[in-house]
Amino acid sequence: MEQLDFLAIGDIVTEPFIRLREAEIITKPDGAQELAMSWGDKIPYDYAIPMPAVGNAANAAVSAARLGLKSGLNAYVGKDALGDECLTTLASNGVDTRYMVQEDGKETNHHFVLWYESDRTILVKHTEFDYQPPAIPPTTANGPSTSPKWIYLSSLSEHSLPFHLKLEEFFAQHPESKLTFQPGTFQMNMGVEALKAIYERSELFVVNKEEAERILKLTPHEEIPTLLKGLKALGPKIIAITDGTHGAYAFDGNEMLVVPMYPDQKAPYERTGAGDAFASSVSAALALGLPLREALLWGPINSMCVVQDVGAQRGLITRAQLDEYLKSAPEAYKITTLNA
Repeated sequence: MEQLDFLAIGDIVTEPFIRLREAEIITKPDGAQELAMSWGDKIPYDYAIPMPAVGNAANAAVSAARLGLKSGLNAYVGKDALGDECLTTLASNGVDTRYMVQEDGKETNHHFVLWYESDRTILVKHTEFDYQPPAIPPTTANGPSTSPKWIYLSSLSEHSLPFHLKLEEFFAQHPESKLTFQPGTFQMNMGVEALKAIYERSELFVVNKEEAERILKLTPHEEIPTLLKGLKALGPKIIAITDGTHGAYAFDGNEMLVVPMYPDQKAPYERTGAGDAFASSVSAALALGLPLREALLWGPINSMCVVQDVGAQRGLITRAQLDEYLKSAPEAYKITTLNA
């Protein structure tokens, strides 16, 4: 059984993008925004684009494959046409599907993306699958290792807590596999205590600033050093926090690093997948043995490229393309340190 460089674990979904023509963004007094459309009416839209085989983990698996890693995905689909399409799409993107599961009597996750201007709202509905850890033999003293060099855990359904407890045992059986944890909404809702062992097992933990505040139960507009230290205290070895146009930050317990945005080649077209591109690119670089300072430079480049196209995968780039961006990077695109 060939060893993978990168195995992503999480939900996979098909989600058509519906380009809205007639809508309005309403900003509430607290700063939150809502998407408004006419009620009880027929609303024209511009077009819809099918997007099979997406989701945080699937996006990460495709990203790693584009960057030259032997990448696979462990996710569940139904034995239906959408499930077949997901498997075919993954394979066409160079993703190993040996750990994919098609479950009888279940429907493949099917979401809908309402896309207006450069952002989107997603209508979600998760199928309850019988999640089990991937069938990879535990590490033994005899024979070559089949454990993935790097595991990437991300968004799973709200009913998946028992699966996370099984994953804790799976990780213990594969101690040499390093773990990236990029929690999804439901994983954050489970709370830190419920997933304590996974937080502590993580080599790299990646969230955006708002998610960091939510996990730590802090008020908005907290200082970045406070967030980095707070998340580091939960156990991960390396913390990375993205902060939109302000760039991203990382903390390994010794120094706090800052990486700026890579200059946009043009205005963002659609913002889905920027966070996945960042987290997966940094993970891929670390999996290839690069030091953290170099790995951080990979993330903003792939994020910049992803938002130039629709969806989370179309804009993902190859290793050769990424190297070209690094070579032509402006002088200001470099790692600096952050004073705590």
